[in-house]
Amino acid sequence: MYERIINLIGNVNFNEIKSKKVLLVGIGGVGSFAFMALIRSGFQNITVIDKDRVDITNLNRQLIANLNTINENKVDVAITLAKNINPDIKIYSHCLNLNKDNINILDTDYDYIIDACDTILTKLELIRFAEVNKIKIISAMGVGNRTHGSDIIISRLDKTTNDKLAKRLRKLVKDNNLNMKIPVVCSRELPIKKEMVNSIVTTPGIAGLLIVDYIINDIINLS
Repeated sequence: MYERIINLIGNVNFNEIKSKKVLLVGIGGVGSFAFMALIRSGFQNITVIDKDRVDITNLNRQLIANLNTINENKVDVAITLAKNINPDIKIYSHCLNLNKDNINILDTDYDYIIDACDTILTKLELIRFAEVNKIKIISAMGVGNRTHGSDIIISRLDKTTNDKLAKRLRKLVKDNNLNMKIPVVCSRELPIKKEMVNSIVTTPGIAGLLIVDYIINDIINLS
C-alpha cells in the first residue's frame, strides 16, 4: 500500500517514518486530518488521546465522524479506522482529558507530539512535557471562525499574529520559562467575530495536513 510513497522518498526515508513514535492529543477537526495523514504516510506507532464522543455537529469537518459513529468514543473510532487502513499498525489510546494531574501516563520516548487539543492549559503541559523529555512538538493554534485556508502556515509560537489563543499561550509559556520558539500551525487571517467558535472543513483540514507535512519533512533527508 505504501509503494508510491517509497517510490517518491526511498526506502531509507520511509523506514525512518515507520520507526517514529507519535503522540496525537485531540482527534477533532485538526487532529482527525493529522491522524489520517499519519496512517496513510506509513507511521506505524501512534498514540491518540481524546475524551470526547463523536457528535452530529462533527460531521462537517472531522474525518472520524459519520452517521455510524455518532456517540462512539473518538479514540475507539480512530483505532478501527487505523486498523482498516493498516492492520499491522500499533495504535494506542486514552479516553480522557489530559492535564497536569494525569500527564504522567504518557511515555517519555515519543519522537513527536502533535498538540491538536482545544484546552490551553493542556497545551502548556504538553509543551512542558516535551521540553523536559526532549521530545519534538508541534502545536495547533486557532483556525476556527476563519475561511481562508491559504492563510494557514507553519510558524513559531513567538511569531504568530491575529490569534488570541496563541497570545494567551505565549504568556503562559513565558511565565513558566518554557520554549517560546516551538513550531505551530496557525492562521494569519483575522477571525470572523462570532459568539462561539465555528468551523468549515477546509481550515482545520489544511492545518492537520500541514502538521504531518512538517513532521515528514523533518524526518526525511532528500537532496
